[in-house]
Amino acid sequence: MTGMLTIPGTVSIGATIKLMKRYQIIDVKHPFADHFSHVLYVIRLTGNWELVWSDEFNGDLFNDSEWKYSSGAWTTNNELQYYASNTRVEKGHLIIEAKAEEKDGRHFTSARLTSKKAWTYGKFECRARLPKGKHLWPAIWLMPQNNEAASGEIDIMEYRGQRTDTIAGALHYGGVAPDTVSKVTKDRKFSTDFSATFHTFGLTWDKNHIKWFLDGNEFHTENINRDMWSGNGTNPYKHKGEPYNKDFHWILNIAVGGKFFPEKVFGPQVTASEATKWEKPTMEVDWLRVYQQKSIAF
Repeated sequence: MTGMLTIPGTVSIGATIKLMKRYQIIDVKHPFADHFSHVLYVIRLTGNWELVWSDEFNGDLFNDSEWKYSSGAWTTNNELQYYASNTRVEKGHLIIEAKAEEKDGRHFTSARLTSKKAWTYGKFECRARLPKGKHLWPAIWLMPQNNEAASGEIDIMEYRGQRTDTIAGALHYGGVAPDTVSKVTKDRKFSTDFSATFHTFGLTWDKNHIKWFLDGNEFHTENINRDMWSGNGTNPYKHKGEPYNKDFHWILNIAVGGKFFPEKVFGPQVTASEATKWEKPTMEVDWLRVYQQKSIAF
Protein backbone atom coordinates (compact mmCIF):
# COMPACT_ATOMS: atom_id res chain seq x y z
CA MET A 1 0.00 0.00 0.00
CA THR A 2 1.27 3.46 -0.82
CA GLY A 3 0.17 6.69 0.77
CA MET A 4 -2.04 6.93 3.83
CA LEU A 5 -5.74 6.59 4.50
CA THR A 6 -6.91 8.60 7.54
CA ILE A 7 -10.15 7.92 9.37
CA PRO A 8 -11.21 9.84 12.53
CA GLY A 9 -10.50 8.00 15.75
CA THR A 10 -13.95 8.77 17.13
CA VAL A 11 -17.16 8.70 15.19
CA SER A 12 -20.78 8.38 16.14
CA ILE A 13 -22.10 4.84 16.13
CA GLY A 14 -24.11 4.38 12.98
CA ALA A 15 -22.31 7.19 11.19
CA THR A 16 -21.36 6.74 7.56
CA ILE A 17 -17.99 7.59 6.09
CA LYS A 18 -17.07 7.62 2.42
CA LEU A 19 -13.86 6.18 1.02
CA MET A 20 -12.26 6.16 -2.39
CA LYS A 21 -13.55 3.38 -4.63
CA ARG A 22 -10.48 1.22 -4.19
CA TYR A 23 -11.25 0.77 -0.49
CA GLN A 24 -14.08 -1.37 0.79
CA ILE A 25 -15.21 -1.57 4.44
CA ILE A 26 -15.67 -5.26 5.14
CA ASP A 27 -16.20 -5.13 8.90
CA VAL A 28 -16.92 -2.53 11.55
CA LYS A 29 -16.40 -3.28 15.24
CA HIS A 30 -17.80 -1.12 18.06
CA PRO A 31 -15.88 -1.98 21.25
CA PHE A 32 -17.94 0.30 23.49
CA ALA A 33 -21.63 0.92 23.95
CA ASP A 34 -21.51 4.65 24.54
CA HIS A 35 -22.68 7.18 21.96
CA PHE A 36 -19.19 8.19 20.82
CA SER A 37 -16.68 5.39 20.55
CA HIS A 38 -13.43 4.42 19.00
CA VAL A 39 -14.36 2.36 15.98
CA LEU A 40 -12.21 -0.29 14.34
CA TYR A 41 -12.61 -0.38 10.59
CA VAL A 42 -11.40 -3.42 8.71
CA ILE A 43 -10.72 -2.30 5.16
CA ARG A 44 -9.77 -4.27 2.06
CA LEU A 45 -7.86 -2.69 -0.80
CA THR A 46 -10.07 -3.79 -3.65
CA GLY A 47 -7.81 -2.60 -6.46
CA ASN A 48 -4.43 -4.00 -5.43
CA TRP A 49 -3.16 -7.59 -5.29
CA GLU A 50 -0.32 -8.91 -3.16
CA LEU A 51 1.76 -11.84 -4.41
CA VAL A 52 1.51 -14.61 -1.78
CA TRP A 53 3.02 -17.57 -3.66
CA SER A 54 4.77 -18.35 -6.93
CA ASP A 55 6.85 -20.95 -8.67
CA GLU A 56 8.95 -19.40 -11.42
CA PHE A 57 10.75 -22.66 -12.36
CA ASN A 58 14.06 -20.83 -12.54
CA GLY A 59 17.06 -22.99 -13.32
CA ASP A 60 16.88 -26.69 -14.13
CA LEU A 61 15.75 -28.24 -10.82
CA PHE A 62 12.20 -29.29 -10.00
CA ASN A 63 11.03 -27.99 -6.62
CA ASP A 64 9.52 -31.10 -5.04
CA SER A 65 8.95 -29.23 -1.79
CA GLU A 66 6.09 -27.41 -3.54
CA TRP A 67 4.60 -30.24 -5.63
CA LYS A 68 3.55 -33.87 -5.46
CA TYR A 69 2.86 -36.37 -8.26
CA SER A 70 -0.26 -38.39 -8.92
CA SER A 71 0.57 -41.93 -9.97
CA GLY A 72 -1.32 -44.75 -11.64
CA ALA A 73 -3.81 -45.58 -14.37
CA TRP A 74 -6.50 -42.91 -14.55
CA THR A 75 -10.03 -44.17 -15.17
CA THR A 76 -11.89 -40.87 -14.70
CA ASN A 77 -13.56 -39.68 -17.93
CA ASN A 78 -12.36 -42.84 -19.70
CA GLU A 79 -8.88 -41.35 -20.06
CA LEU A 80 -6.15 -43.51 -21.59
CA GLN A 81 -2.97 -42.43 -19.82
CA TYR A 82 -0.96 -43.79 -16.91
CA TYR A 83 0.29 -40.97 -14.71
CA ALA A 84 4.02 -41.28 -14.16
CA SER A 85 6.68 -38.63 -13.54
CA ASN A 86 6.99 -37.28 -17.08
CA THR A 87 8.22 -33.85 -16.04
CA ARG A 88 11.43 -31.88 -16.15
CA VAL A 89 12.58 -28.30 -15.71
CA GLU A 90 14.61 -26.81 -18.56
CA LYS A 91 15.73 -23.24 -19.11
CA GLY A 92 13.24 -21.84 -16.63
CA HIS A 93 10.22 -23.85 -17.80
CA LEU A 94 8.38 -26.78 -16.25
CA ILE A 95 7.72 -29.32 -19.00
CA ILE A 96 4.97 -31.94 -18.76
CA GLU A 97 5.12 -34.53 -21.54
CA ALA A 98 2.70 -37.16 -22.84
CA LYS A 99 4.35 -40.23 -24.36
CA ALA A 100 3.21 -43.24 -26.37
CA GLU A 101 4.69 -45.99 -24.19
CA GLU A 102 3.40 -49.07 -22.37
CA LYS A 103 2.80 -48.90 -18.63
CA ASP A 104 0.63 -51.32 -16.63
CA GLY A 105 -1.65 -52.10 -19.55
CA ARG A 106 -1.92 -48.51 -20.75
CA HIS A 107 -0.46 -47.31 -24.06
CA PHE A 108 0.32 -43.78 -22.90
CA THR A 109 2.06 -42.09 -19.99
CA SER A 110 1.93 -38.52 -18.80
CA ALA A 111 2.09 -36.54 -15.55
CA ARG A 112 -0.20 -34.81 -13.09
CA LEU A 113 1.16 -32.42 -10.45
CA THR A 114 -0.61 -31.02 -7.40
CA SER A 115 0.65 -28.10 -5.33
CA LYS A 116 1.18 -28.78 -1.64
CA LYS A 117 -0.17 -25.36 -0.71
CA ALA A 118 -3.77 -24.23 -1.08
CA TRP A 119 -5.71 -20.96 -0.87
CA THR A 120 -9.22 -19.58 -0.44
CA TYR A 121 -9.98 -16.73 -2.85
CA GLY A 122 -7.46 -14.74 -4.86
CA LYS A 123 -6.05 -14.26 -8.32
CA PHE A 124 -4.47 -17.33 -9.91
CA GLU A 125 -2.30 -17.04 -13.02
CA CYS A 126 -0.30 -19.51 -15.08
CA ARG A 127 1.81 -18.61 -18.11
CA ALA A 128 2.10 -21.59 -20.41
CA ARG A 129 2.41 -22.89 -23.96
CA LEU A 130 0.09 -25.79 -24.76
CA PRO A 131 0.58 -29.08 -26.63
CA LYS A 132 -0.53 -29.94 -30.14
CA GLY A 133 -1.72 -33.36 -31.23
CA LYS A 134 -4.74 -35.62 -31.50
CA HIS A 135 -6.60 -36.21 -28.21
CA LEU A 136 -4.07 -34.41 -26.01
CA TRP A 137 -5.94 -32.83 -23.10
CA PRO A 138 -3.92 -30.37 -20.99
CA ALA A 139 -5.51 -28.65 -18.01
CA ILE A 140 -4.67 -25.93 -15.51
CA TRP A 141 -7.11 -26.18 -12.62
CA LEU A 142 -7.92 -25.94 -8.92
CA MET A 143 -9.31 -28.59 -6.58
CA PRO A 144 -10.09 -28.77 -2.87
CA GLN A 145 -7.92 -30.83 -0.55
CA ASN A 146 -10.04 -33.97 -0.87
CA ASN A 147 -9.58 -33.96 -4.66
CA GLU A 148 -13.21 -34.71 -5.47
CA ALA A 149 -14.97 -32.76 -8.20
CA ALA A 150 -18.21 -33.20 -6.24
CA SER A 151 -16.62 -31.03 -3.56
CA GLY A 152 -15.79 -28.32 -6.05
CA GLU A 153 -13.52 -28.00 -9.07
CA ILE A 154 -12.40 -24.90 -10.95
CA ASP A 155 -10.95 -25.40 -14.42
CA ILE A 156 -8.93 -22.31 -15.30
CA MET A 157 -8.05 -23.71 -18.71
CA GLU A 158 -8.63 -26.94 -20.59
CA TYR A 159 -8.04 -27.53 -24.26
CA ARG A 160 -8.01 -30.12 -27.03
CA GLY A 161 -4.72 -30.66 -28.83
CA GLN A 162 -6.29 -30.67 -32.29
CA ARG A 163 -8.09 -27.34 -31.72
CA THR A 164 -5.18 -25.09 -30.96
CA ASP A 165 -7.17 -21.84 -31.09
CA THR A 166 -9.85 -22.83 -28.56
CA ILE A 167 -9.87 -23.03 -24.75
CA ALA A 168 -12.54 -23.53 -22.09
CA GLY A 169 -13.03 -23.15 -18.35
CA ALA A 170 -15.54 -24.83 -16.07
CA LEU A 171 -16.97 -25.30 -12.60
CA HIS A 172 -17.88 -28.77 -11.30
CA TYR A 173 -19.70 -29.34 -8.01
CA GLY A 174 -22.56 -31.17 -6.36
CA GLY A 175 -23.03 -34.80 -5.47
CA VAL A 176 -21.14 -37.86 -6.58
CA ALA A 177 -21.63 -38.63 -10.28
CA PRO A 178 -24.13 -38.72 -11.91
CA ASP A 179 -25.44 -36.02 -9.54
CA THR A 180 -22.41 -33.78 -10.06
CA VAL A 181 -23.37 -30.46 -11.63
CA SER A 182 -21.18 -28.90 -14.29
CA LYS A 183 -21.27 -25.26 -15.27
CA VAL A 184 -19.04 -24.90 -18.29
CA THR A 185 -17.97 -21.64 -19.90
CA LYS A 186 -18.13 -23.42 -23.25
CA ASP A 187 -15.35 -23.40 -25.81
CA ARG A 188 -13.94 -19.97 -26.57
CA LYS A 189 -12.16 -19.50 -29.88
CA PHE A 190 -9.38 -16.94 -30.15
CA SER A 191 -7.25 -15.72 -33.04
CA THR A 192 -4.11 -17.43 -31.75
CA ASP A 193 -2.38 -20.81 -31.74
CA PHE A 194 -1.95 -21.71 -28.08
CA SER A 195 0.70 -24.29 -28.95
CA ALA A 196 2.89 -21.73 -30.71
CA THR A 197 3.30 -18.99 -28.10
CA PHE A 198 3.04 -18.50 -24.35
CA HIS A 199 -0.15 -17.05 -22.88
CA THR A 200 -1.29 -16.14 -19.37
CA PHE A 201 -4.33 -18.10 -18.23
CA GLY A 202 -5.90 -16.43 -15.22
CA LEU A 203 -8.79 -16.48 -12.81
CA THR A 204 -10.05 -14.27 -9.99
CA TRP A 205 -12.17 -15.79 -7.24
CA ASP A 206 -13.98 -14.14 -4.36
CA LYS A 207 -17.15 -14.86 -2.40
CA ASN A 208 -19.31 -13.38 -5.17
CA HIS A 209 -17.77 -14.27 -8.53
CA ILE A 210 -15.30 -16.43 -10.41
CA LYS A 211 -13.91 -14.72 -13.50
CA TRP A 212 -11.76 -16.16 -16.28
CA PHE A 213 -9.02 -14.19 -18.07
CA LEU A 214 -6.75 -14.67 -21.07
CA ASP A 215 -3.67 -12.43 -21.10
CA GLY A 216 -5.36 -10.12 -18.61
CA ASN A 217 -8.63 -9.82 -20.54
CA GLU A 218 -11.79 -11.17 -18.91
CA PHE A 219 -13.83 -13.52 -21.08
CA HIS A 220 -16.32 -15.15 -18.69
CA THR A 221 -17.91 -14.61 -15.25
CA GLU A 222 -19.92 -16.90 -12.98
CA ASN A 223 -21.92 -15.69 -9.98
CA ILE A 224 -21.28 -17.97 -6.98
CA ASN A 225 -23.03 -15.88 -4.29
CA ARG A 226 -26.10 -18.10 -4.53
CA ASP A 227 -27.40 -21.56 -3.83
CA MET A 228 -25.13 -23.57 -6.12
CA TRP A 229 -27.19 -26.75 -6.03
CA SER A 230 -29.30 -27.60 -9.06
CA GLY A 231 -28.74 -31.32 -9.41
CA ASN A 232 -30.58 -34.48 -8.46
CA GLY A 233 -30.51 -35.96 -4.99
CA THR A 234 -30.04 -34.19 -1.67
CA ASN A 235 -28.57 -30.69 -1.59
CA PRO A 236 -25.21 -31.06 0.23
CA TYR A 237 -24.68 -27.31 0.72
CA LYS A 238 -25.77 -25.26 3.74
CA HIS A 239 -24.59 -21.82 2.67
CA LYS A 240 -24.46 -19.63 -0.43
CA GLY A 241 -21.25 -20.01 -2.39
CA GLU A 242 -20.51 -23.54 -1.27
CA PRO A 243 -18.37 -25.41 -2.18
CA TYR A 244 -16.26 -22.44 -3.34
CA ASN A 245 -15.48 -21.16 0.14
CA LYS A 246 -12.49 -23.29 1.17
CA ASP A 247 -8.88 -23.95 0.26
CA PHE A 248 -8.09 -25.11 -3.28
CA HIS A 249 -4.72 -26.18 -4.68
CA TRP A 250 -3.20 -26.12 -8.17
CA ILE A 251 -3.29 -29.11 -10.52
CA LEU A 252 -1.35 -29.28 -13.79
CA ASN A 253 -1.64 -32.26 -16.13
CA ILE A 254 -1.93 -33.64 -19.63
CA ALA A 255 -4.51 -36.37 -20.12
CA VAL A 256 -4.87 -38.48 -23.26
CA GLY A 257 -8.27 -39.19 -24.81
CA GLY A 258 -11.51 -39.78 -22.94
CA LYS A 259 -14.97 -38.22 -22.76
CA PHE A 260 -13.61 -34.77 -23.53
CA PHE A 261 -13.33 -35.99 -27.14
CA PRO A 262 -16.78 -37.28 -28.22
CA GLU A 263 -16.34 -39.66 -31.13
CA LYS A 264 -19.04 -38.00 -33.24
CA VAL A 265 -16.97 -34.82 -33.29
CA PHE A 266 -13.36 -35.94 -32.91
CA GLY A 267 -13.36 -39.48 -34.29
CA PRO A 268 -12.13 -42.68 -32.61
CA GLN A 269 -9.79 -42.49 -29.64
CA VAL A 270 -6.14 -41.96 -30.47
CA THR A 271 -3.92 -45.01 -30.96
CA ALA A 272 -0.27 -45.42 -30.03
CA SER A 273 0.73 -45.37 -33.69
CA GLU A 274 -1.18 -42.13 -34.25
CA ALA A 275 0.57 -40.62 -31.24
CA THR A 276 3.87 -40.81 -33.10
CA LYS A 277 2.45 -37.97 -35.21
CA TRP A 278 1.85 -35.66 -32.25
CA GLU A 279 3.48 -32.40 -33.28
CA LYS A 280 4.10 -31.17 -29.74
CA PRO A 281 3.21 -33.50 -26.84
CA THR A 282 4.39 -31.08 -24.14
CA MET A 283 2.91 -28.34 -21.99
CA GLU A 284 5.56 -25.80 -21.01
CA VAL A 285 4.86 -23.73 -17.91
CA ASP A 286 6.82 -20.52 -17.43
CA TRP A 287 5.39 -19.64 -14.02
CA LEU A 288 2.44 -19.88 -11.65
CA ARG A 289 1.43 -17.08 -9.26
CA VAL A 290 -1.17 -16.58 -6.55
CA TYR A 291 -2.24 -13.14 -5.36
CA GLN A 292 -4.58 -12.15 -2.55
CA GLN A 293 -6.08 -8.90 -1.32
CA LYS A 294 -4.98 -7.84 2.14
CA SER A 295 -7.31 -6.49 4.79
CA ILE A 296 -6.02 -3.79 7.13
CA ALA A 297 -7.51 -2.71 10.44
CA PHE A 298 -7.18 0.63 12.22
